Amino acid sequence: MELGIVGLGRMGGNMAERLRRGGHKVVGFDFSAEAVQRLAESGSAGARSLEELASQLPTPRAIWLMVPAGKPVDDTIARLKPVLAKGDTIVDGGNSNYQDSQRRHRELKAEGFNFIDVGTSGGVWGLKEGYSLMVGGDAEPVERLYPIFETLAPGKDKGWGHVGPAGAGHFVTMVHNGIEYGMMQAYAEGFTIMQRKEEMDLDLAQIAEVWRYGSVVRSWLLDLTAAALEKNPELDGLEAWVEDSGEGRWTVFEAINLNVSAPVITESLLRRIRSREDNNFTDRMIAIMRNQFGGHAVKAEKEAAA
Repeated sequence: MELGIVGLGRMGGNMAERLRRGGHKVVGFDFSAEAVQRLAESGSAGARSLEELASQLPTPRAIWLMVPAGKPVDDTIARLKPVLAKGDTIVDGGNSNYQDSQRRHRELKAEGFNFIDVGTSGGVWGLKEGYSLMVGGDAEPVERLYPIFETLAPGKDKGWGHVGPAGAGHFVTMVHNGIEYGMMQAYAEGFTIMQRKEEMDLDLAQIAEVWRYGSVVRSWLLDLTAAALEKNPELDGLEAWVEDSGEGRWTVFEAINLNVSAPVITESLLRRIRSREDNNFTDRMIAIMRNQFGGHAVKAEKEAAA
C-alpha cells in the first residue's frame, strides 16, 4: 500500500522507515529539505512540495500528518485540500485535542474528504518495537488503511484498534497519556524515597532491574527507567524541569467535566508544573505561615541557596 507522510521529524521518519521495511511505498514531505533527503537516502520517495507529494500517490490517496497539534494541523490541511480529490483520506497521527479532531472530521467530510485521528504511542522505540495505535473515524476509510496500521503496530492483530468514531482515537490517547503522567510520578516518588534512605546505600539501578521480573509494578516504563538508572544512577547533569505536552491538562479538564475524580493524574500534572518554578512563591508562603502560627524556622534566601 502507498502512503504519504507530512512531517519527517524523528517519529515521522521512523514511521516511514517501519512502513518501508514492511513493504509499503512511502512518499514524504517536510519543510526541512534535509529531512526529505534523509528519507530519500533510506529508500523511500521524497517530495519537495505538497503538490509533488500528492502527484506521486495513486487515488484514493492517504496522507498521514505528523505535525505539531493546533494551528499547524489546520494550516497543513488547508494547504493539502487544493491538491487532493474527493475520497482522499487525511490522517492526523499527532497529539491533537480530540475536539479539534471532531471538528476537522465534520469540516472535511462536508467537502468530500475522509479524516481519521490516530493516537500514536511508542516514541523513539516505535521503529523497533512497533507503535500502539488508537484509531478514530468512519469505518470505510479506517478499514482501507488496515495494512498501514498492521505494519506500524507491534503485530498484525495486537497493539492497535479502531476504538470509535471521529475524535475517539485522540480521546483515548489523551487518557492514555494522563495515566502515563500518574505512573511516572509514582515511580519517581518511590525511587526518591529509596534514594533518601542513605544509611541503606540502596542501588536504585539494581532494584529497578529486580522489579522488572515477576513484580506487580513491572512495565515497559520500568524497563526504560532501569536502563536510564544503569547509565546515570545519580541523574548527574539533569535539571529538575519536566515539560508537559498538554495531554495531561486535557485529561484533567475532561475528568472535571465528567465529574470523575482523578486525583493521581491531577497531582502528577501539578507536580510537573511545580518543577518549573525556581524558589516558588507557594512554598515560601507555606513556610511563612508555619512560622506565624507555630514559630517554625524560616530559611532566608541565602541559606536556601547555600
